Amino acid sequence: MRLGISFAALGTMLAVSAAAQTPATNGATTVAATPPYSFASDEMAKALSFWAQPGRYTVSTPDGYRDKGLWQVRLTVIGSTWIWNYNRARKAIVPPTQDATAANPQQQVWDQWIQSKVDRDRWEAYQVALQSNTQILGATVPKPDKTIPVSEPPKPTPIPADLLALAGPPPKFAEAVVPMQHRISFDDDTLTYCDKVRLGNPKYAYYRFASGVMDEGKAAKTVPPDRIHSLLGLAGLDDSTWRIMASVSGLEGGFDSINTYDTGFVSAGFIQFACLKEGGGSLGGLMLSYKQDKPDKFESDFQRFGIDIAPDGKFDVVDPDTGAEYHGPDAALKIIEDKRLIAVFQRAGQISDDFIAEQIKAAKSMFYPADDTVTFTLNSTPITAKVTDIIRSEAGLATLMDRKVNTGSLGQFAAILSSVADQTHATSVADVAKFEATIINAMKYRASYLGNPGLGQPDPSPYELHLPFAGGKK
Repeated sequence: MRLGISFAALGTMLAVSAAAQTPATNGATTVAATPPYSFASDEMAKALSFWAQPGRYTVSTPDGYRDKGLWQVRLTVIGSTWIWNYNRARKAIVPPTQDATAANPQQQVWDQWIQSKVDRDRWEAYQVALQSNTQILGATVPKPDKTIPVSEPPKPTPIPADLLALAGPPPKFAEAVVPMQHRISFDDDTLTYCDKVRLGNPKYAYYRFASGVMDEGKAAKTVPPDRIHSLLGLAGLDDSTWRIMASVSGLEGGFDSINTYDTGFVSAGFIQFACLKEGGGSLGGLMLSYKQDKPDKFESDFQRFGIDIAPDGKFDVVDPDTGAEYHGPDAALKIIEDKRLIAVFQRAGQISDDFIAEQIKAAKSMFYPADDTVTFTLNSTPITAKVTDIIRSEAGLATLMDRKVNTGSLGQFAAILSSVADQTHATSVADVAKFEATIINAMKYRASYLGNPGLGQPDPSPYELHLPFAGGKK
């Protein structure tokens, strides 16, 4: 590919390209696993032979770089981490899709100062990008980045002393980077990713890996009905449960979605099963079930490409170039680093009905709340009930599943039920269940499912209650 750039500039880009393939891990590097190994010598040879074939993996400048510029502005990992620590220090808990709002005038001052620094940092990074693009692209002028302030923002005043004491010195929140394009070719599919993910929120608190990539995949709701019917048959799922799970998946991605840039470390699938820093998590649980249920399909979809799951539910992967083997946390970092490995997950999510059916089964067993129990106070006495003793509507179950998928628990559900019982002088679980609509409204997290025409709705509550809000979008 001819870029029309100088040799020195090309050398700089190649250095950036190499750096783009190493995740930002606070100085940590991936280390090969210690014995016992998961891969037999013939299995490892098979994986290495596949990836050694010409054209399997290429790294290049992204398509359309002349319009967007080689150098572009991105949130820094260290800046995102600082925002996360700041929110934690002030006990601000909100879904990842939202910015935390100020709880008092003091926090309003803090947030205004942080915004002023973010604006200035992004503007300064953009000036660096403009200068670098001019040096490399010459007369070719990229389109303006409309997310950057047009006029030069003022330099921030000194950080408020109380904010400094709470969160520590703030880093740069933006930098000029060169995203690189990664193309992975299988015999039946070709996948393309760009690292240095461009985020819609310049204060996103969960960005952790500059070399990470993402692809939302094909939304589950767009899959043809006949294929969905077949998949539900493979998974043994009824239509009502699927409607609930599909509604929640609209906030996550398709069966073939992948994400390796945030605090989930490696995430895949329509519920974004994540391996987290330990290299196992819900994604490891899904993979272990798949391997146990259908070992031949697992071998075809994953193992032959160098991805395995150990009996402890943690990943074990092979470096496609060297044959070095990585386990658990190191395997997670290796999947983030080497785009060939994450591409294996997306390919399986696109073409393997068995893997998709396993996702559906795992989502139900891990996150579907119907059979969960909750203990709350009724008539000053602790009582334990099933979720469906109280929440019976599809909208209600979707609300609880949304929270469970994103946080791992039902949060303040028990406290809300206790409040309902106390305010209504309930004498039974059935009395509490009459206020299902009010409970659902208090429990909503990333989205409201009340009024969703695709879901069954609860009956209106008998009268208004004042409940503690459980957090999330109001």
